[in-house]
Amino acid sequence: MQTYDTVTEALEDLRRQGFTRDYNLHTNHLKCQQDGLELSPEQFEILDVFRFEGMTDPGDETIIYALEEKNGQRGTLVNAYGPYSDDMSAEMVQKLRVHNG
Repeated sequence: MQTYDTVTEALEDLRRQGFTRDYNLHTNHLKCQQDGLELSPEQFEILDVFRFEGMTDPGDETIIYALEEKNGQRGTLVNAYGPYSDDMSAEMVQKLRVHNG
């Protein structure tokens, strides 16, 4: 498994690997920033997960999900974890938790 020192390093390398779409997390779906496509939990698979812990600020706790849509397009979801994580539906929590290790 690849490891990265920073969020920026991870995102740049993942982009080079073809993870070119950017997703935002909503309560019960992901939304692609490029075209507005909404993905429910069953419409994507998580291929890899990268955690980054803030050395001095708990607000810097970030997780990157490298994911693939059912149609083969790939991208990343960047989200906080811990006390700053977003509200999610039970289905979305389950989908992301399985890959959180």
